[in-house]
Amino acid sequence: MLFSLGPVQYFWPKQQMQAFYEEAAESDIDIIYLGETVCSKRRELKFNDFMRLAHMLREAGKQVCLSSMTLIEAPNELRELRKYVDNGEFLLEANDVGVIAMLQENALPFVAGAAINCYNQHSLRRLVGMGLTRWVMPVELSQYWLHTLLSKSVIRDIRDCFETEVLAFGHLPLAWSGRCFTARSENRSKDQCELCCIHYPQGREVKSQDGTSVFVLNGIQTQSGYRYNLINQLPDMGNDVDIVRLNPQPEGTFDWLAKFKANIDGEAPIPLSPTESNGYWLQLAGMVSA
Repeated sequence: MLFSLGPVQYFWPKQQMQAFYEEAAESDIDIIYLGETVCSKRRELKFNDFMRLAHMLREAGKQVCLSSMTLIEAPNELRELRKYVDNGEFLLEANDVGVIAMLQENALPFVAGAAINCYNQHSLRRLVGMGLTRWVMPVELSQYWLHTLLSKSVIRDIRDCFETEVLAFGHLPLAWSGRCFTARSENRSKDQCELCCIHYPQGREVKSQDGTSVFVLNGIQTQSGYRYNLINQLPDMGNDVDIVRLNPQPEGTFDWLAKFKANIDGEAPIPLSPTESNGYWLQLAGMVSA
């Protein structure tokens, strides 16, 4: 079982990003994803900055993948995307079906991100035929669903052609919109947002009237209010999961990596906090922990 760091979901200053990836280079993480996946207005790091980080991390022995935007809305975003498709060195995580089409045109392999709606064996087999070499399961699906899909006959004979990755730690990305919810929460329009999401390094929490954390606003992305944590489910993942993904947090990411690695065989379980959940994996409501 390998461990990966997903792309940073939030808008962090350049200095913070640089420090985070320098720490990642010294850690024992196996795979690192780089790129802005949420909002094209977040330009603290540009393509060349991500490429410099990619080279630094590769020299530190990490497998590096670049990640595309999830919601592509404008021609300038397509031009920027072309740089990632044509990077010539690193595998690309496609978070939009249009990105897959561009990669297929160039006969390039790719990772299908969790935002790609791949819910059945026929879709997965089709993606493998288009060049998929790694598949990140949609976050709202369960262990039972994953095992059932991978057991289908149309998948069993190509199982060696791709890796399966599961997001196991972090607030779940649930939806994307043409509107910026963080800007709206500050009574700003999207066009005059003044990049206010940089003031919320782990998103802006939304609570219900009874004080329950329901969602986290992260620009145009809506995340789960509770942090997803499958640390105690690692021993049951068996041969179905090749890669376990942790999404970067403002603090403590690499401490959690150590805790996950210590519990691969169930030898160091950790009770979940009241604001953590594992419901989707267990076919329960998303906010439930078991």
